[in-house]
Amino acid sequence: MKPGNGLITALVIFLFILIILPAPAFAYIGPGAGFALLSSLFALLISFFLAFVSLLTLPFRLIIQLFKRRKAFAKAKTKRLVILGLDGLDPQLCDRFMAQGLMPNLKNLGEKGSYHRLGSTYPSLSPVAWSTFSTGTNPAKHNIYDFLMRNTQTYLPELSSSRVGSAKKTLKIGKYRIPLGKPTVTFLRRSKSFWKILGEHGIFSHIIRVPITFPPEKFKGAMLSAMCTPDIRGTQGSFSHYTTAELSSKYTGGTRLRFEKNGKAFHGELIGPENSLKEDEKPLNSPFSLQPVDGETARLKIGKKEYTLKRKQMSDWIPVTFKAGWIKVHGIAQFYLKQLDPETELYVSPINIDPERPALPVSHPYFFAVYLAKLFGKYSTLGLAEDTWALNEEVLDEKAFLEQAYKIFDEREEQFFHALKKTKKGVCAVVFDGTDRIQHMFFRYLVENHPANRGRDESLYKDTIRQLYRKADTIVGKTLDKISNDTLLLVMSDHGFKSFVRGVNLNAWLYENGYLALKNNDFSVDYFQNVDWSKTKAYAIGLAGIYLNIEGREKQGIVKNGEEASALRKELVDKLTGLKDSERNKTAITSVYDSRSIYSGAYIEQAPDLIVGYNEGYRISWGAAIGQTTDKVFEDNSKNWSGDHGIDPKLVPGVLFSNQVIHATNPNIADVAPTVLDQFGIRPPAFIDGKVLDISPNGKTEPKMNIPEIQNEPAKAEIKSLK
Repeated sequence: MKPGNGLITALVIFLFILIILPAPAFAYIGPGAGFALLSSLFALLISFFLAFVSLLTLPFRLIIQLFKRRKAFAKAKTKRLVILGLDGLDPQLCDRFMAQGLMPNLKNLGEKGSYHRLGSTYPSLSPVAWSTFSTGTNPAKHNIYDFLMRNTQTYLPELSSSRVGSAKKTLKIGKYRIPLGKPTVTFLRRSKSFWKILGEHGIFSHIIRVPITFPPEKFKGAMLSAMCTPDIRGTQGSFSHYTTAELSSKYTGGTRLRFEKNGKAFHGELIGPENSLKEDEKPLNSPFSLQPVDGETARLKIGKKEYTLKRKQMSDWIPVTFKAGWIKVHGIAQFYLKQLDPETELYVSPINIDPERPALPVSHPYFFAVYLAKLFGKYSTLGLAEDTWALNEEVLDEKAFLEQAYKIFDEREEQFFHALKKTKKGVCAVVFDGTDRIQHMFFRYLVENHPANRGRDESLYKDTIRQLYRKADTIVGKTLDKISNDTLLLVMSDHGFKSFVRGVNLNAWLYENGYLALKNNDFSVDYFQNVDWSKTKAYAIGLAGIYLNIEGREKQGIVKNGEEASALRKELVDKLTGLKDSERNKTAITSVYDSRSIYSGAYIEQAPDLIVGYNEGYRISWGAAIGQTTDKVFEDNSKNWSGDHGIDPKLVPGVLFSNQVIHATNPNIADVAPTVLDQFGIRPPAFIDGKVLDISPNGKTEPKMNIPEIQNEPAKAEIKSLK
């Protein structure tokens, strides 16, 4: 904690304790939406007003809460339930590492309590699976099918979890636009989360970085938002790469910018949010300079402050301010000095929303984010905080990426154990997503001759995933040390992991087989700009599957809904199931699922018509995911992103460990929400699809999964080298 912040910290903690209602969401930053700059001024004023009102009503609320608490746990089977989410933890790798003695805490947990494979969702993508975890429903009820959804009018991708609307009216004064009202943020995930239901019954929950919780919802508890929380520019994470070298290439997921030298220093501008107060105005910027000190260090100057950067070392979070007149927008970024000679290169992470002075609510209550920052210092708020695209584009190397990822891992650990300490009764749930991100980028070291490793020394990072699983096991051990025997602990993942060696361009296959038409046979154009919709029956976008071009649903649809659409779905299922990669003589697609046969719910029309289940080693290609049609159906995946789970869900179940015995056959991630409710004596609502898992207290046993011991010398040597 910084000196002089004692009074502010005390006030923040006092307000956090008092505030039950969150501050209204006066701001949202999203692609194309601009930035509601006035929110930076109004948000704190509104929060202080709410704190004042909360203080006045405190005696009455305490009386009401005391009455509710007496009833809340009357039928509960447990007083405290802890959910430790380790995104992407794979059961086969767990089996291997437990057998080798690398994960003693999880092994002990499985032997004394329970260990099961946990069925994932269709498709087995994180936003889909964690939404099912939260609600206990299938995707047709919670309305999340992918990271992206397509706009049926434009065929372009949009974020699936939230939608932004600007103020309906504005007042124009010269070149200025003054919004008369606030932008709207619509949370597109439907159904009701288990923590919302718990709160309605008087039970408090801490929800720390569970995916698809942005914008944060109002409930009885505290929440820190996660996946799909944007950066300061309104994107899902855009890095910047400043260099004195020639700007010869463009990046996916970032921007390459030129350093200008003036005297001994190099000068640049950090790119900020759109200036929504002026028409046709460029985005806000924040100038900075970088002055070399010697071959290993440089001084970074932003505003009136200076920071020392060391070559090839990720900085701590550094504050960044963007100004529009009298209004300030606050962000934070990490800086990485790649080199000073012969060229000067600087990486700047996506600029996160500053949790100490958030320009929009990233937590519930609003002050929870501030409270954590005052306790532990600044931390990442971006939903996808580990910069996988910077490693894909090789702006960061493996060492720098791992340094960044583990710093974020450590931030999450602090937040979790603080919340766990504060949760005497109720639910404490956290998700560590570093386990997912690191596997995405380093799975190539578990695969012989992966295309991304051509010409590289594979020995340097061959133990990365083993070390990652040991880190996860350490978190489990620390958690077990901090809970009592009467606390129910669930350790789980949303899906497993497999290699991603070859990409399948579904649009290329649809084109070759006459289901998709191109104008002038023009290939490799993003976002369907070359598609002739008047002759196209089906198309693929995103990671999940295939959409039919339905008349009356899509703007230029030609396939009649009903019998014609049903016949087309069946035809595509039959043709794509078992699709062979002739170059490798392997089956690329194991199953194709008609969404009408696997989903049921009010939002079925938003679903992909077909969910494609790829075989191990395959996934939709990078180009097809953004609406590109190439001249080849199959292509090598040469990116560092070399592991994935967007395949046939039967091949990538997650894990479910517990310190108590779970009597279950084929448990599914949908079962977690109703089970949590049942543990607190609450009957799950009728809309929930999952089933209540039968859990026995310690002492009652069931047959355990056999985890074989490995006694050979190579395994022992490997264990010793990793300790």
